Amino acid sequence: MILYYFYRFLEFILMLLPYSWRRAFFIFLAHVAYKIDAKHRRVILQNLHFALGSELGEKKEQAISRYCYQNLLLSMLQVMQNRYLSKGEIAASVKIHNQHITDEALQSGRPIIFVSAHFGNWELGAAAVSSLITPTTAIYKKFTNPYFDRYLIESRSQQNMLMAEKKGAVRQLTKAIKNKRAIMLMIDQNTSKRDGISINFFGKSARQSAAPAFLARKYNGLIIPVLMLGESEKDFTVMINEPIEVAQSDNAEQDILEATQKQSDILEKMIKKHPKLWFWCHRRWKTEHPEVYKL
Repeated sequence: MILYYFYRFLEFILMLLPYSWRRAFFIFLAHVAYKIDAKHRRVILQNLHFALGSELGEKKEQAISRYCYQNLLLSMLQVMQNRYLSKGEIAASVKIHNQHITDEALQSGRPIIFVSAHFGNWELGAAAVSSLITPTTAIYKKFTNPYFDRYLIESRSQQNMLMAEKKGAVRQLTKAIKNKRAIMLMIDQNTSKRDGISINFFGKSARQSAAPAFLARKYNGLIIPVLMLGESEKDFTVMINEPIEVAQSDNAEQDILEATQKQSDILEKMIKKHPKLWFWCHRRWKTEHPEVYKL
């Protein structure tokens, strides 16, 4: 409780300051975290070498490593700011590319399943989709601290995003679909063998959630990949990709696998184009290739 109220006091002070000052403060925290967190610096390099080999070079790898920390801390700042941003302020800070895709999907009346990733300013991206395009329901992992848990829910619900706890997620997502509410799922994190299926990611096997494809196939939904581009507050773009249709053949397992692989392919293509923007800190290949993360 004490930590939470200290955080809220810090939030109060920061929100009195100009945005440039808040941003500079969180970038400073990111710099400190980068210096002292050897564990995740190592994970970043392990991921980069496993996915891309040595093609980037040491200088670019270091730049990506530093930016991972900066992007994480700025995403934390975004959670704080989302509590205060109006719909108009969000609209002024982002551009939406290919909005006709979501407009047509909404007009069709079919369930919409947005899939995204920890890429760019993902917190602003989620807020933009939920406030400017259509309200969403998303899955989150519950905090052990109930105060911070409630804080996160309040921040995201401020922008028309309902949060469903990871435990019992399928039931919550099914309810959202039946209530004609779009859902949004992050697809770029490792899963256990029980919770995911094996796909190809950067030419390596990796585990990924099959939930988007499973739900889209069951309810005749459209999977729409959405990613956030931009490194500063001046050039954010919500990139909406072409919908993924899930086949309805006699082989449900294959239909789901193919649709899940398509999601991974879109993310991989975007990461190769903008490697700096992805969150390389996560042990993405841990289930399929645990040897990558051995010291």
